[in-house]
Amino acid sequence: MGPLSLPRKVTVLGSTGSIGVSTLDLFAQAKVEVEVVALAAGRNVELLADQALQWRPQLAVIEDESALPRLRERLAGSGVRTAAGSAAVVEAAAADAQWVMSAIVGFAGLAPTLAAAKAGAIVALANKESLICAGPGLLRAAKLAGGVVIPVDSEHSAIFQVFSPSNAQHVARLILTASGGPFRAWTREQMARATPEQALAHPNWSMGAKISVDSATMMNKGLEVIEAAYLFAMPPERVEVLIHPQSIVHSLVEYADGSTLAQLGPPDMRAPIACAFAWPDRLPWPAQKLDLARCGPLSFEDPDLDRFPALRVAKSALTAGGVAPTAMNAADEVAVAAFLGRRIGFLDIAATVEETLIRMDRQNLLWRAENDLVEAARSTDATARRVAEEVVGGLMAPA
Repeated sequence: MGPLSLPRKVTVLGSTGSIGVSTLDLFAQAKVEVEVVALAAGRNVELLADQALQWRPQLAVIEDESALPRLRERLAGSGVRTAAGSAAVVEAAAADAQWVMSAIVGFAGLAPTLAAAKAGAIVALANKESLICAGPGLLRAAKLAGGVVIPVDSEHSAIFQVFSPSNAQHVARLILTASGGPFRAWTREQMARATPEQALAHPNWSMGAKISVDSATMMNKGLEVIEAAYLFAMPPERVEVLIHPQSIVHSLVEYADGSTLAQLGPPDMRAPIACAFAWPDRLPWPAQKLDLARCGPLSFEDPDLDRFPALRVAKSALTAGGVAPTAMNAADEVAVAAFLGRRIGFLDIAATVEETLIRMDRQNLLWRAENDLVEAARSTDATARRVAEEVVGGLMAPA
C-alpha cells in the first residue's frame, strides 16, 4: 500500500459536539499527522480548552462571548490565540486549512460553512442547515473556489461512496435509509403522549438533543431528502426513504439497469468522517468491522406518512423550492425547542412546521429573492421563527 495523500492542516467547527469529538478521536486513533489550525465551539468552554491544550491549534473560538474570559484563563501561556463571537467563528472557518469539519448545529453553521467553502477548503459537511438553507449556492461557492463539499451524514456519505457522477443520468433513485427512531412501532395515540426523555432515547445512535428529536419525528430524514437532492442534483421524485431499523445499510443508489448499490457498516460516525478526510483514499484506523454472519437479519419497510408527516412536509418544501426549506428548518428548530421545553406535544412538532409554511405561503413570504445568500437565509429564518412562535403560542401544552 502506497502512502496516503491526506490533508495536513485541519479546522474543526463544532469541536465539542458529538461529530467534533468523534473527528478528533479519529485523528488520535488513526495516528494521522495533522496541524489543527482552529477549533470552534458554542458554549462548552471547558471541553474546548481541553481540546486546545491537546491539539494546540493556532486559534480557539467560543461563540458564547461570556465564556471568553474563562477560555483565556484556561489557555494562558499555551500560545493558543483565543476569540469569541459569531464573527470569530467565521474567521476560524476561513483560516488557512485544507480540510474543515463543519459540525456546528443549526442555522448558526451556515455562515462559517460558506466561509470555508469560499476559502477553497475541502468541507466535510455535517451541518444540515447549510445545505437546507443555501444548498445550490453553497455548492457553487465551493466549486468556484476550487474546493469540494463531502457529506459526513452517514446516509449521504453512503450515497457519495456508491454514486458515480459519470453515470448520474442513469440513476433511477437515491434511497435513504432511516432507523425509524424510538417511535417506529408506536401508534399516533402513543406518540401524542411521548415525553422528551422518550424522544431522546435513540435506539442506534448517540446524538445531540435536536437531531435526536428530529430522528424521532423523522424530520431528520426529511432534511436529508432535501440535502440529497441538492448534493447529487436529483429531482424530488427520485429521492426516497426506506425504514431499516438495524442501521447497517446506510443508503442505496438504484441505477436504470436494475443494479442497486449500497454501502454498509456498523453505526459509527467515525467511519463517514474517515471517508471524508481521506477521500479518494481510505484511512486505516482500528474501526469496528461489519460481521454480517453475526449482525442478525436485516429488515426494511416503507415509511408511514400518517404517523410521520414530517417526511411529507419536507418533500413539499423541496418541491416548492425558493426559501421554503429554510423556513421549514427554522420552524422545526422552534418546534423542537418548544417540545423539549414541554410547551407543546410531540405530534405538535410537525404540525407547527406545516402550519408555519402555510401561513408564510399565504403571506407571500416564501419567494423573496435577495442577492446575499446568508442574508436571504437569515431574513427567512428570522421570519419563520417569528411565525412558528406564533403557532406554538396557539397550541395547548400536553397535560
